[in-house]
Amino acid sequence: MGRDRTSAVPTLEVMAMTRTGSATLVLPLALAQFVASFAATTMNVAISAIAVDIGTTVIGVQTTITLFTLTMAALMIPGSKLTDIWGRKVCFLVGLVVYGVGAVLASLATGLGVMVLGYSVLEGVGSALMIPPIYILITVSFDDVAARARNFGVVSGAGGLGAAAGPLIGGVVTSALSWRASFLLQALLVLSIIVLARRVADPPRPEPRPGFDLLGAALCALGLFLVVFGILRTGTYGWLVARVDFRVAGAVLVPAGGPSPVWISIGAGVVTLALLVLHLRARERAGRDPLFSVALFRGRTTCLGLTTQLLQWLVLQGAFFVISVYLQQVRGFDAIGTGLMLLPATVGILLSSGAAGRLARRHTQRWLICGGFVLTVVGVGLLLALVREDSGVLSFVPGLFLIGAGIGVMLTASVNLVQSGSPLELQGDISGISRAVSNLGSSVGTALVGSVLVGAARPGGGSFALALATLGVVAVLGLVVAVLLPGTTQPG
Repeated sequence: MGRDRTSAVPTLEVMAMTRTGSATLVLPLALAQFVASFAATTMNVAISAIAVDIGTTVIGVQTTITLFTLTMAALMIPGSKLTDIWGRKVCFLVGLVVYGVGAVLASLATGLGVMVLGYSVLEGVGSALMIPPIYILITVSFDDVAARARNFGVVSGAGGLGAAAGPLIGGVVTSALSWRASFLLQALLVLSIIVLARRVADPPRPEPRPGFDLLGAALCALGLFLVVFGILRTGTYGWLVARVDFRVAGAVLVPAGGPSPVWISIGAGVVTLALLVLHLRARERAGRDPLFSVALFRGRTTCLGLTTQLLQWLVLQGAFFVISVYLQQVRGFDAIGTGLMLLPATVGILLSSGAAGRLARRHTQRWLICGGFVLTVVGVGLLLALVREDSGVLSFVPGLFLIGAGIGVMLTASVNLVQSGSPLELQGDISGISRAVSNLGSSVGTALVGSVLVGAARPGGGSFALALATLGVVAVLGLVVAVLLPGTTQPG
């Protein structure tokens, strides 16, 4: 008995040290994910104020938001590859510094050019550098699947909180102080993360360090830029038939009613990405380091896992967008009220993400992803069944909560599945691809519901129901993909 009690003491000490080390690592990573997600949504509530203050138009400010998304999406994979060359911690810190400089510059902007440089370019580049190391460091620092899930859950919860709270916090700060204060808040958060990140340990990386595939990075960035740009332009031109004339230098190239010109950009992007694949294969055959290994896509689990990630982010961003627009245009809520109405979804994301570690010990990742999609489909159904133009605010709560809970469960499980399914030497590759896929899903989600809203024959409450129903169909498709995942992975 005495020996058992004595031997238990070191175990408890090790457990306490493990928790302390985990918090030291995960806290700055989670805060960084929060800031990046916050930046992607908070600008929307300050568009008019920024346009008036810096002497530009609403279209000009919306363009800076689009360019931020494009910069981040285009550079995510090349940025991830730099973690294998510079080191994960170094890449994380450099990204934070670049992001912080961009936030300060944006807060001082007196014209559109400075705003584009600070927000669109520097914050976009900073995000592409600092986000991939978040997921790599968690993967390489925790061997146990349940421990990874617990910490991925913290990061996912922080990201969900940032995305959902962005409009609320941005609305409060803009109303009480100024839109400039919102950028200064980001800069202060980044500074605090840099201080906290000094104690982050970076496990040894495979040696020798790989070279940087410059041509591959250029093809990857251009291909993703063109695909995402085309998707984002569907809100203006539509998916199939051009809603307005497509002009270049004043000349009408595609008249309204003709084929949508977005497919010119998307098609060029797909061709560029196909050339990228050929280039990567040629480099691998020549024994040279590619931007990423195409062998990653030969695994069924990885491909299906990435597909679920794309569909999850499509549903998440699409749902937040359509509900936010509905609350403001149909129900008359301001930015602060809209943010408060989205709190049930935020709570659902936080609770399910917080339970990720316990769920991963009891269930397979496939079971969790399937369950998450089921909860999301039910949540969408409840919103369609309960919410009317004259219904009370409580009618939103059940559906929003289940959507948040479902997305929180499956986001964590999908990240864990994809990251854990790749060897340590390919973590830089898979992390960048995973984040690029998530950004692509977010862009498609917003563009898809936006095009449904604009293209509805009778704008109003019915068009929002149609957009939400479209997301429900996507969630069902995600469930089908999740069922196809191998079911052999055991709980951690």
